[in-house]
Amino acid sequence: MSAEAAAFPWEAVLHAGLCRMRLSTRDFWAMTPRELAYALGLLRPRSLATQRADLTALMLAFPDEKE
Repeated sequence: MSAEAAAFPWEAVLHAGLCRMRLSTRDFWAMTPRELAYALGLLRPRSLATQRADLTALMLAFPDEKE
């Protein structure tokens, strides 16, 4: 089994950003990989209910004021 990582698919990513999305090179290179993945529909935002539940859990774990 090879320990080599798979090569990053630069051609596909460049084609998606520059051709399919018609981004300028400046805008393309300014994007983070996560932003590009969201823009291409590869990642989906979590639901507001999940985000609210996470926020509530964080607020309980790390309250602003100590009792």
